[in-house]
Amino acid sequence: MTISFVDSMPSDEEVYGLLRPYVAEWFRKRYGKFTPPQLMAIPEIKAGNSVLISSPTGTGKTLAVFLALLDTLYEYAERKELEDQIYVVYVSPLRALNNDMHRNLLEPIKGIMAEAERMGFNIPEIKVAVRTSDTSPTEKQRMLRNPPHILITTPESLSIILVAPKFRERLRNTRWIVVDEIHEIASSKRGSHLSLSIERLENLVGRPLIRIGLSATIAPLEEVAKFLVGFNDDGTPRPCRIVDARFTKPMDIRVICPVKDLIHTPADEVNEAIYRVLVDLIKKHRTTLIFTNTRSSTERVVYKLRKIFEKEGILDADEIEAHHSSLSRDLRLSVEEKLKRGELRVVVSSTSLELGIDIGWIDLVVLLSSPKSVSRLLQRIGRSGHHIRQVSKGRVIVVDRDDLVENTVLVKAALERKIDHIRIPRNPLDVLAQHIVGMALEKKWHVDEAYKLVKRSYTFHNLEWSDFINVIRYLSGKYRELFEDSKVYAKIWFDEEEGIFGRRRGSRMIYYLNTGTIPDEAKIRVFTLDDKKYVGDLEEEFAQILTPGDIFVLGGRTYEYVRSDINRIYVRRVEGIRPTVPSWFSEMLPLAFDSALEVARFRRIVSEMITEYPREKVIEWLINEYLLEPHAAEAIYEYFIEQLLFTNGIVPSDRLLLIELWDDRETFNIIFHTLYGRRTNNALSRAYAYLLSQRTNSNVRITVSDNGFMLTLPYNNVSVDIIDLVYSLREDNIENILRKVLRYTELLKRRFRHCAERSFMILRRYKGVETSLYRRQVNAQTLLRIIERVPDFPVLKETFREILEDYMNINAAKKVLKWLHNGVIEVKVIGPNTVPSPFAHNLVAQGYSDVVLMEDRKKLLELLHRRVMEVIAARKTIIAGDKSGLDELA
Repeated sequence: MTISFVDSMPSDEEVYGLLRPYVAEWFRKRYGKFTPPQLMAIPEIKAGNSVLISSPTGTGKTLAVFLALLDTLYEYAERKELEDQIYVVYVSPLRALNNDMHRNLLEPIKGIMAEAERMGFNIPEIKVAVRTSDTSPTEKQRMLRNPPHILITTPESLSIILVAPKFRERLRNTRWIVVDEIHEIASSKRGSHLSLSIERLENLVGRPLIRIGLSATIAPLEEVAKFLVGFNDDGTPRPCRIVDARFTKPMDIRVICPVKDLIHTPADEVNEAIYRVLVDLIKKHRTTLIFTNTRSSTERVVYKLRKIFEKEGILDADEIEAHHSSLSRDLRLSVEEKLKRGELRVVVSSTSLELGIDIGWIDLVVLLSSPKSVSRLLQRIGRSGHHIRQVSKGRVIVVDRDDLVENTVLVKAALERKIDHIRIPRNPLDVLAQHIVGMALEKKWHVDEAYKLVKRSYTFHNLEWSDFINVIRYLSGKYRELFEDSKVYAKIWFDEEEGIFGRRRGSRMIYYLNTGTIPDEAKIRVFTLDDKKYVGDLEEEFAQILTPGDIFVLGGRTYEYVRSDINRIYVRRVEGIRPTVPSWFSEMLPLAFDSALEVARFRRIVSEMITEYPREKVIEWLINEYLLEPHAAEAIYEYFIEQLLFTNGIVPSDRLLLIELWDDRETFNIIFHTLYGRRTNNALSRAYAYLLSQRTNSNVRITVSDNGFMLTLPYNNVSVDIIDLVYSLREDNIENILRKVLRYTELLKRRFRHCAERSFMILRRYKGVETSLYRRQVNAQTLLRIIERVPDFPVLKETFREILEDYMNINAAKKVLKWLHNGVIEVKVIGPNTVPSPFAHNLVAQGYSDVVLMEDRKKLLELLHRRVMEVIAARKTIIAGDKSGLDELA
């Protein structure tokens, strides 16, 4: 058996028959009937199989796992085989979730014990403990003396207890490893880290672990199952049974367009309309969870709602709370507890409540603007109706026409079960470096044996021997003569002749204090270049995306980024120039590639329908097919027909790349309508900007969005063959071009520091002392200059891989270029025009949301729209004869 799906569902009585009498009776009295994921999962777990369970929040998958495991532990106890050892290691990504799980486990344990006593059974108490970075030394000692049967922990804490000499012995009897929220963990380096920790745990145990993964709606399940169970030494995936119950809960999802006219309604009226819709929805429901896409938006919405409800006297301000990652842990826990006790009517969150913390009764989820992926939409909506038989009810409120189109497509895809594919990082060498040091703390290893273990992990299954051995050489100090002045010392010893490596003195404390994958983020100070005047601070995450020539807003003023110096950025004050990077850019979620392709396909289908059928029929189809309000369907129709009329029938889609030239009399702009999501567009735009700057010998500014990108040239430099430019970028040259582009960017400098810290090249903490972020960045830039001379140096190689594959999406970019050169995607160029086409307006106006220049963003969109309508009227364009009705707007 390899990876296979559970394709049968036993009856309730059959599953009850698998459980101890007192376990079955407790469940029968408490719940009565099993849910589909419980019916499918419990027999598999009881049979000793590794299992991946994917189902929405509130479908009982966590209880399914613990019910089966508790039952098996009671079976051991009845046979007098239950010892004071750890049997189950339960890993979750959040410490708060660990505490939650501790509570949710203790209740069943107490209930089952009471039922067993009533039925005349004498069973021992199953012990549960939580071990995270918050656990006190006293509690850790208590666990060592009296180990729990079920240990709840995080990926970071698991990696530490694996090398704790005494506690690691307590892990030798582990039989099950449970990974919760696996969809969240697998897509980051935390998942890569955990993947290797599990292989090391299995190596310690000396027999196959039974692995159980719990996931919300995710795809493809086969790949996630492989991530969970890893590979055999012969390269075949280990066996795993998949319980696919992703669509067992009924869903009620709709898009709400707050005003009839998203273009001409003033910004303050749109804003007021959004809050009127929110207030109306909140009044009709007991508890409403509102998701925004940024932390700052979360705070603004809470502030505004409190003011409204105080004025109306309907809700107390204390019944509305914010929940996001910038709040203290105590505040977040307080909000979660209030939710569970039913004390809150409204909670507004960014992404922090997406994970499966038990937050009790939520009967409505509202999304303000697009969640940027079908998976995230389902995850968020799934927080409502916290039971398998309750409807997950969600409403998505849109803010502009692009948002309306995007959400219309996402909701339809969610209802049709078209889920974005998860992207799992592969072969992160900085994570590997941490584990090599960790393994060296356990014992002396032969490199062949270590390599074999590492390749059992899904994340490192295709790791090249050369990369593996280079990491060991780096850690053993092979390059120490280069680093004499930089205090980069060996963390392991390596006898290359014998092929053996082991730990060096002092490496244990380095590992304890510096393990983990989440980087520290710094504030970067901004100064003017000429007079060195301090302007303000930028988040490091925002600062790293800036390239020379970028225009951004700080403190209400507009600046051009010139250069950086360790923890300083130097800028030049500019007036009246369009910002290319909005301040919220680094916080915004990027549109998933699969979802972007769905939006592009929607553009093509709707455009074809408009050219084939009368207006009324197209609008009726949109209402019925996409469950839209009539005015929302009309807004989409108007948007598309304006694009068709303006471009003479050219609508960018999944089969057509439209490039439009826009001459605004101050600059010359080349707009690429590449609807592939921001991560893919980030890669494409930087590569095309490099090629364009080479041809024109001028600085090219880049503006990027999910729907495309714009390259801006000085006005006097416009002679370029666009078609030749488009086809000069290929699948086989984009990576080399991007490596050249990235070399001197802030992005590479900052990401190199992160990778160097994960690789123990730069220590965040040493001998109990925290090294300042400023000092670490200075060290990083010094080291970066040194290691550029070393071919294939693993830390720099990983930095490039992380940027190209994790931050950008170079694999999707290569796919797009392949389609382009194979003729799957057609290219058309229009212009130069004096106004951009309707589909380009949000891209052009992107930076204007930060600052009032000549017009605010809303007024600019109105102005662009008016000028488009003037052009259409002047052309009197008709595309497809009498039945299309395309001449109506003209």
